[in-house]
Amino acid sequence: MSNPTLRRRALVRLALGCLIASPMPARSADAAVIAPIQRLYDALLGSMKVGRTVPFDQRSDRLAPIIDAVFDLLTILETSIGPAWNGVSPDQHSALLAAFRRYTIATYVANFNTFNGQRFDISPDTRALPNDEQVVTSSITSASGEVHRLDYVMRQINGAWRAVDVLAEGTISRVAVQRSDFRRLLLQGGGAALVASLQSKAAQLAGA
Repeated sequence: MSNPTLRRRALVRLALGCLIASPMPARSADAAVIAPIQRLYDALLGSMKVGRTVPFDQRSDRLAPIIDAVFDLLTILETSIGPAWNGVSPDQHSALLAAFRRYTIATYVANFNTFNGQRFDISPDTRALPNDEQVVTSSITSASGEVHRLDYVMRQINGAWRAVDVLAEGTISRVAVQRSDFRRLLLQGGGAALVASLQSKAAQLAGA
């Protein structure tokens, strides 16, 4: 190929072809971490779009397996309670987890119950933490353009990435917010008081 212009064009086409055929390994790793949050947002959008045309309990049943797959609810509960977890009986462990699971599902169903053109966006790049956890950055944009940031702290558990905390506006830890409330209830009435509180909150969300 003697023509310099044609030679340059051929090199450009070759370079572009190599870029398309060889995705960056880091992006593939990021995609594995991001996938659970994408699955959560797809499910939330579906729940929002049907809204109150579908009974609350049915929406909860649809969302429940997604919550179970995306979040490590046991780790979140243990971290929120802290050292007092070890002082709770095994029977109360089960009751606490069941109540916390119901409350978590009800929270998502109640807060994502109407679709008015909202948009979920997830950053394609994750942020590494020193303890091998990864942070997925996302945002929820309302129809009016108001943006709220939600970050998910992800931990690899048995080969799967699960969320162990949610950071509102990138800094406000849900686990930290729950911690003071949970520990206060445990001090006042033990595991039974916390179970009762979680059950009451879930019932209020379903009723609202």
